[in-house]
Amino acid sequence: MESRLVPPGPFRATKLWNEVTKYFRAGMPRRKHRQHFKKYGNCFTASEATDWLHELLKSNNNFGLEVTRQQTVQLLRKFLKNHVIEDIKGRWGSENFDDNNNLYRFPSTSPVRSLPSRCPLRENKNIIPKEPGSVLKLPHFSKITPKKHEGLICQENVENLNSDTVQEDTDKMAHSRRISQADIEEVWRSIILIHLQTILGVPSLEEVLDPTQIFPQHVIYNMTNTSKRGVVVLQDKSEDLPHWVLSAMKCLANWPRSNDMSQPTYVGFERDVFKTVADYFLSLPEPLLTFEYYELFVNILGLLQPHLERVAIEALQICCLLLPPPSRRKLQLLMRMISRMSENVDMPRLHDTVGTRSLMIQTFSRCVLCCEEEVDLDELLATRLVSFLMDHHQHIFEVPTYLQVTVQDHIESLKTTQKACLGEDLIAVFPTYSYCKRITTREFDEQKVYTSQAAVAELLESIIKDRNLSLKDKKKKLKQFQKQYPEIYKRRFPTTESEAMLFEDKPTIKQPMFVLQKPKFCSLRH
Repeated sequence: MESRLVPPGPFRATKLWNEVTKYFRAGMPRRKHRQHFKKYGNCFTASEATDWLHELLKSNNNFGLEVTRQQTVQLLRKFLKNHVIEDIKGRWGSENFDDNNNLYRFPSTSPVRSLPSRCPLRENKNIIPKEPGSVLKLPHFSKITPKKHEGLICQENVENLNSDTVQEDTDKMAHSRRISQADIEEVWRSIILIHLQTILGVPSLEEVLDPTQIFPQHVIYNMTNTSKRGVVVLQDKSEDLPHWVLSAMKCLANWPRSNDMSQPTYVGFERDVFKTVADYFLSLPEPLLTFEYYELFVNILGLLQPHLERVAIEALQICCLLLPPPSRRKLQLLMRMISRMSENVDMPRLHDTVGTRSLMIQTFSRCVLCCEEEVDLDELLATRLVSFLMDHHQHIFEVPTYLQVTVQDHIESLKTTQKACLGEDLIAVFPTYSYCKRITTREFDEQKVYTSQAAVAELLESIIKDRNLSLKDKKKKLKQFQKQYPEIYKRRFPTTESEAMLFEDKPTIKQPMFVLQKPKFCSLRH
């Protein structure tokens, strides 16, 4: 049975639960079984349920191949607790479920969880559009041009104000203005919200991320205070990993080439070192992705598909910048360690029956992502995310320079904001998104290529037509554009002649000087 990808949006974990229970109830084979000299019809054994559900979860795009049989048993225990299934005598709730030949059946009705009612919009309402297609108001902004992403869904059109007209009016009425720290932080907060909303392709981030949960100080610190390898460097060493944990992690990450542990090695030494590291991370008071960002990262899981890999990486880049610096540093170092251990062919087997990669994922999933209030699919969702983080941690923890450049551009724009636009009714010069009806995955795949390339092509045209850019700045921006989007640039300038025509009115090559011929002297000798 083909699984349907649950799209990003509020209460995604609940939607996934209903999706799995629906497929399990509809597809699980049932037949007659004999137990204790008695026949029972329309039922299945625990092992049969484990086999079937395990294959379903592995083939489901929302979970992936990393799901283990033990996790499947754990999920079936939750099914029994929530009366998705019952034993052959009709018992459920307090009963236990094991991978054996005990008989189970479905109750007459399937318990489908209702989605929680939407809460009213939180504070800072002018940041998130209340309805799809509404104008997005951003305080203290004069001009915003967000980066387009492949993850954009259902965008019908983008209406941009004429930049030439705006600039001409601004030049006439502009005045210098001191930028406060609050203005800078509001720029960071608003741009991050815009990028995340565009990547997820949702008309609103309501119930996914509260704007008050974005701390620009964390983002700025995570982007600027890094080592040569891109790992966050903490000023307060008391918030860092203990020295003994760092030494143990270094020992495991570089095994067997580096072992600076003071204790002598012995048979099973690496298992004890690994247990020491695991015990520390599992004892942390909250997961590394923190409880407040649980819903956000669960929605990012909807992008973990082969054709959306680049979009998912970009989304995780931004989301991981929101973390408190100590949490981001611990997550970075943990992902580096378990990734190296999983790829290390010289690493001794740390478990008798489980491979190194699976052991890493099973051990650390719960300390990376979990909900403050237990959610039934926590373990499966965390497994999916940790697996992706392991494989792409180097790119995910790169600092997205485009984000910093965008913020700097808007701060510069703030310095010449029109005085008339400083009131409460200030609406950013920002593309107005109009969202269409829900579309299929296939339509999304077709739209994402067209809309993203069209938006980038539109950006190129705006650079070409910008009369306020000096020749030097225009060439610089076009060179950056050509480097980042070579195919789109080549379509606009297929030949060097077409590119040269753009600058033909301002030649930069000086005319060569004429070389005077030396007069010939007649020889006096005859």
